[in-house]
Amino acid sequence: MSSIAVIQRTFSVLEAVAASGSASAKEVAHRLEIPLASVYRLLQELVEHGYLVHLKEERRFELGPKCFDLGLSFRQRLVAPSAIRQATDQVHKKLQAAAYFAVYRGSDIVLTHLSDCLAHPRLQPLRFGFHEAAHATAFGKILLAGMLPDQRSAYLGARGMPMLTPNTVVDPVQLDTHLQEVATCGIAWEHEEFLPEKTCAAVPVRNGSGVQIGSIAVSLPTSEAAGRQRQVETVLREYAGQCSRYLRSGHTVAVA
Repeated sequence: MSSIAVIQRTFSVLEAVAASGSASAKEVAHRLEIPLASVYRLLQELVEHGYLVHLKEERRFELGPKCFDLGLSFRQRLVAPSAIRQATDQVHKKLQAAAYFAVYRGSDIVLTHLSDCLAHPRLQPLRFGFHEAAHATAFGKILLAGMLPDQRSAYLGARGMPMLTPNTVVDPVQLDTHLQEVATCGIAWEHEEFLPEKTCAAVPVRNGSGVQIGSIAVSLPTSEAAGRQRQVETVLREYAGQCSRYLRSGHTVAVA
């Protein structure tokens, strides 16, 4: 088989897994009409390289962190202006935590830049991406808090509110109450609602018309977040303000 054919088959396997969120080897083989033995070999190679995760108890496969990294790397090269990247990098340096800048494209959350390091690594979502779990992430709560009630209901109705951890808020009334606080305070906190042992916070960024176009956020281990709420809020508000002033000066954040 040629190298191009191998690449095409590899992407077909990833697409087959992504199509339903997870898939068994038999489901992939049936969907692609590939011999089961070949599918097992491909799946194992993709797991070894981080493109898939094997859920052994369920005997299924899901997209792994390398797929997330590829998508993020592509978006970073296309989207984030230098001023936005610099502000995000400063949040990372000042708070010693992974920092992110996300743009809201309609009802989607597009992560356009992140700043992390080996000592303070990024989040590694496995089951759901940020755009698929708005109710459970700081990015998403900022987006949802800026919506009208009807818009929010339609958004959550279409995507659902899966419970990702024991702390995930899945009751619509409880979430609405929380989002009112987010809108009033201008900051969203997420305490182990998306990933266990991780705490995140996000502050909105607005354009020249005052429209909320995205957010700047930070993630850190919950054990390191205790007692740092004021510091995190102060730094996020400072650099969200810088990003908003940059956008008010006539610049835009283009999303490909």
